[in-house]
Amino acid sequence: MIPAAARQELESTLGESVQFDVPMSRYTSLCVGGPADALARPADRPELARLLGICATRRLPHHVIGAGFNTLVLDGGLDGVAIQLGRLRGLAERPSGAIRAEAGVSHSQITRFCAQRGLSGLEFAAGIPGSVGGWVAMNAGVPQREIKDLVREIEVLSPSGRTRRRIGRSALRFCYRALRGLAPGSVVVSALFGISLSSPGDVRSEVERLLSRRTESQPLNVPSCGSVFKNPAGDYAGRLIEAAGLKGQRVGNAQISPLHANFIANLGGASASDVLALIEHTRKTVEAHAGVRLIPEVRIVGRHA
Repeated sequence: MIPAAARQELESTLGESVQFDVPMSRYTSLCVGGPADALARPADRPELARLLGICATRRLPHHVIGAGFNTLVLDGGLDGVAIQLGRLRGLAERPSGAIRAEAGVSHSQITRFCAQRGLSGLEFAAGIPGSVGGWVAMNAGVPQREIKDLVREIEVLSPSGRTRRRIGRSALRFCYRALRGLAPGSVVVSALFGISLSSPGDVRSEVERLLSRRTESQPLNVPSCGSVFKNPAGDYAGRLIEAAGLKGQRVGNAQISPLHANFIANLGGASASDVLALIEHTRKTVEAHAGVRLIPEVRIVGRHA
């Protein structure tokens, strides 16, 4: 619950850019989750900075949820302010083989941008869901390549919103599906990616090939959060889950996808509790079968109902 004075300040500062008691099932790719105390969609960087300042002064927790992928919000909802950066969508080519993308740029937007201009390097990310901020924060990637391989620098707002700084690649601590070393509550607002020049036809052809492969191997037509578990060293979470006989298993209306075992799908009306129970069942079963303790890749946030 947000105190009345804090709510009034959020409303006076953000106007229609903030809503209260918003079901997160509307704003996460799994389509589950209870209400956030507040949901803010800042129009630009100054408004984002003011929002962070209010959260810091009023001691309101804030959660950057991006496009809502890779996130499981529990049924009790979220304390404080959930922040979407989907209105920060600046995207431009820069000299010396680079593009600057703001945090709210979607995966499809940046893919189209590169294909139209023949800019090569990010093809591997075609179809990885989410937005640039999330890509950077979780070091999104495929087994052969990760976002860290393209990042030259990122732009970050401090947790209070008072300072903005650019951090070069050499000072960034990327690891498997994470970016370490930033102060808790910091917000990635843009990234500079290194690219090379190619032809629109070649880039488009590679993007189409990879998207076709994803369509054939992943359940893209049902709500999911993307990969649920990190791949253990030298193996694949999906292979271990399938080998344990878990493909197609359900808890309520949450199901381990029959198409790709490292995806949990919402068949319609699933709760976060269903998904969480299926995650725990999967971990225990795989550990009993293969001796491997799977680690969730999906970020689990919020409060229990």
